[in-house]
Amino acid sequence: MTRPILPCLCLLLVAALLHAAPAAAQARIQLQPTGLTPDELAVIVNDDDPLSQQVADYYRKARRIPEANMIHLRFPPGRHTLTRDEFRQLKTRIDQATPARVQAYAVAWTDPYRVDCMSLTSALAFGFDESHCAADCGPTALSPYFNSTSLQPARDFNMRPAMMLAGIRFEDVKALIDRGVAADQSFPQGRAYLAVTSDKARSVRATLYEQTAKDLEGVFPIDIVETDAIADRRDVLFYFTGLVRVPQLDTLTFLPGALADHLTSAGGQLTDSSQMSSLRWLEAGATASYGTVVEPCNHPQKFPVPGVAMYHYALGASAIEAYWKSVAWPGAGVFVGEPLARPFAPGVREVGPGQFELRLFSPRERFLDIEHSRSAAGPFKPISRHPALRRGANAVRFSVARNEGYLRIRW
Repeated sequence: MTRPILPCLCLLLVAALLHAAPAAAQARIQLQPTGLTPDELAVIVNDDDPLSQQVADYYRKARRIPEANMIHLRFPPGRHTLTRDEFRQLKTRIDQATPARVQAYAVAWTDPYRVDCMSLTSALAFGFDESHCAADCGPTALSPYFNSTSLQPARDFNMRPAMMLAGIRFEDVKALIDRGVAADQSFPQGRAYLAVTSDKARSVRATLYEQTAKDLEGVFPIDIVETDAIADRRDVLFYFTGLVRVPQLDTLTFLPGALADHLTSAGGQLTDSSQMSSLRWLEAGATASYGTVVEPCNHPQKFPVPGVAMYHYALGASAIEAYWKSVAWPGAGVFVGEPLARPFAPGVREVGPGQFELRLFSPRERFLDIEHSRSAAGPFKPISRHPALRRGANAVRFSVARNEGYLRIRW
């Protein structure tokens, strides 16, 4: 597998209003967007499944999802797999009910997780398409979303990534959702654990680890460990490994927003796997995970690339965006977790009269520019440039001296 090239830092410069200053300041502070917002996410619920209804209702309230973004279906629950014809009928209804502004889906059930030879989340993203199915352990179609800078996949690629709010009990899914909400703008000071296990066939991602540590030096503390299990750690933010079953998860503390998965054949068979289900990660405290629903062989392209997931997360992307962008061939893979968790989303707060602080996480050194305009539509003119942002967490204070208009902050 060719090592992916991390994308450049040239993000879209369309401003998004994230914080309105008090009326006395008469200034609005605009930040460039870095990830999905609740009005860009639709929730798919099966009204014939009481647990699905309960999960969807709790999630709608927790994330303040617009009622228009709730997509209601009816089909018999309790099955692991949908046929392609069943799915196509449901997909037609989903497409008709999806508002144009929606860029991604949250699925409020655990079964079914598969559509014939594809995962449910990939079938929702691409439609059922056999090019995303493996034949005799061969390659599958490349996701155009892989490692992209896109903030609007529906517009840019005609696809909507999906993630399942999965869990056996409502209490488990509720805890998952609460972790995702708690993660937002928390800037967790956790570590990444990249494990090289005794299972060489399932440790094929290990060839990427040294370059990942180099690319993200100063962004996240990264431990490359040669072990079948880490134990008694209280700071787990990322955990990528490869085993049939991962022991000692009950000894770990995952920080809100944590991503974790194991490269194996059947982790995405959520409720009937002969191996360890990806649900075990969520039950242990992770906020999102990934696994395959049909035999992938050990192609690393069919699993998350750790450095890509971590990089996009550091840019302020949501869990669904960072995880989806890290998988080149996602046709067999199911994404599970709380989609909107954004632990590294930037934010502005007032710290005094006319004084503000921008909290920003960055995977690269870069400059921060502040521009002013009398209109939200511009034109904006530069008024100051702050020194280079460092890798990792930054707190930049600035004053709003103008008595009217808008400020736009770019980096």
